[in-house]
Amino acid sequence: MTVREVTVRETTGPRVPARPVIRTAVSAALALVLALPLGGCRLTEEDDVLPAGACAGQQVTGISGDAIRVGGIYPLSGPASAYGLIASGARAYFGHVNEEGGVDGRKIEFVVRDDGYQPARAVEEARRLVELEEVFAIFQTVGTPSTAAVRDYADRRRVPQVFAATGASRWGTDWEHPWTIGYQPSYVAEARVYAQYLKETVPTATVAVLYQNDDFGRDLRDGFADAVRGSGVRIVAEQSYEVTDPGVQGQMANLAASGAEVLLSVTTPKFGAQALAVDAAVTSWNPLHIINSVAVAPAVMAGVDTGKVREIISAVYQKDAADPEWADDPAVAAYRASLRRYAPEADPAAQQAMFGWTAAQAFVQALKRMECPTREGLREAVRRLDEVSVDTLMPGITLSTGPGDGFPIESMMLARFAEGRWASFGEVVDTRAVFGPVRTAGSAG
Repeated sequence: MTVREVTVRETTGPRVPARPVIRTAVSAALALVLALPLGGCRLTEEDDVLPAGACAGQQVTGISGDAIRVGGIYPLSGPASAYGLIASGARAYFGHVNEEGGVDGRKIEFVVRDDGYQPARAVEEARRLVELEEVFAIFQTVGTPSTAAVRDYADRRRVPQVFAATGASRWGTDWEHPWTIGYQPSYVAEARVYAQYLKETVPTATVAVLYQNDDFGRDLRDGFADAVRGSGVRIVAEQSYEVTDPGVQGQMANLAASGAEVLLSVTTPKFGAQALAVDAAVTSWNPLHIINSVAVAPAVMAGVDTGKVREIISAVYQKDAADPEWADDPAVAAYRASLRRYAPEADPAAQQAMFGWTAAQAFVQALKRMECPTREGLREAVRRLDEVSVDTLMPGITLSTGPGDGFPIESMMLARFAEGRWASFGEVVDTRAVFGPVRTAGSAG
């Protein structure tokens, strides 16, 4: 198999309608009938639905006997373009799967669109994917604003919006939109891990919070505030920024004036890097620097003068390809090799690329668990994951969902940045067990 055989298109503008994966032709219907292990399932000549059998009436747009067309929406440009590497990681994993024969014999066609981290554009791109490309599912929208913007459209069109790349707690608690589900640990879960660490190690810590002024930033900030409530850990200063702001130097100066012992940086990569630079430059303030996981990227950490920053901590749940601990790990070796082949532009050390690979692996596991090879079958499969293993997650972390629990991953562990790399420490924290379930975006339990 050559690289050209992996169908991936990264596009930024309108395109003409693509060849439908499933049409009303008899040959397409016959191919589906022969491929499905379900008696009596075949296409009508009018609709992309199954007319009979256990899966009767369910949608099969975008899936045939030999292909599954999947769409993804990523900020390949704009202020959050660092997250474009997520698409690279996913593309590499889908290429790897196709090389091994696909999912139950079906090759994955991955169509990528660029929203520039703009919610309105995300909706436009979702429409193109669903109505022109006729994708089976939207695998990943990046960021809380874009995911929220697409959610109603996906629900109305009954298209799975699966494993959105955002930790907003709403994706696990919004039962009115069953077609949308997140993937990564919720921002509330991540906040709980930081809160638990401070309560155990610095029980009277004062904390200054820098956060992005949107659902993402407020979700993690509020989750942290809820988790430390009633303890000796106190938030003494807060500063927000807009994603369109040129920088956060002014906000950091105000936070430094608080003299807080801890800085909680709830940022995306660009602003996380600026916060670290200001921390290193301000000699009169030297807090413990906690940076949320979505801001961690090689470009962010490359310029850090660790000699001028007291200590940098974040939370992790997936393996780090740059960590010598995983140098001989078969799963990481497969990731590196496939990234070189299918996404050579991506740095294997980038957590965003590993995130895309790991989420794509989880997506394939969900596809394999569909009782019906339909959109409805995928919607149900992602909501009944039972301790599903993904080999690039940290040991002890699996995916689980079920009735009343729409959060695939709620366990994390801490990592410390030193000598140019992240090193995990401590034990995996199961936030479900320690704090109980996340109930709403504003209630951390």
